[in-house]
Amino acid sequence: MTHPITPPRELTEQWASEKCYDERDWLYELHIATRAAQWGADQELEACCEWFVRDWTDIETADKLRAARRPKPPSLKLQALNDLNTAYNEDAIDDTTYCNIRRALEALDD
Repeated sequence: MTHPITPPRELTEQWASEKCYDERDWLYELHIATRAAQWGADQELEACCEWFVRDWTDIETADKLRAARRPKPPSLKLQALNDLNTAYNEDAIDDTTYCNIRRALEALDD
């Protein structure tokens, strides 16, 4: 079974209206091409996941595939802890400040 890979017109119009760059700038075209490539990859991933469920009744594998191919970005808390550790390792902050900020971040919910 084949799936259409051309984005719907409404979607391309939406991407074109995202005024990230000047329309005369090549970055504008790169933005639209990147969005189209992401959309196409998402369509392919969802088709594969649907195949697992439809032909193999394997929802668990489909969910694992989706999670592996589209991992969630780290939480803001984890990003902040990583940045804090980097700053500490580069001697950019003192021990007391590091400990205070680390304890405060660890107290936050993910």
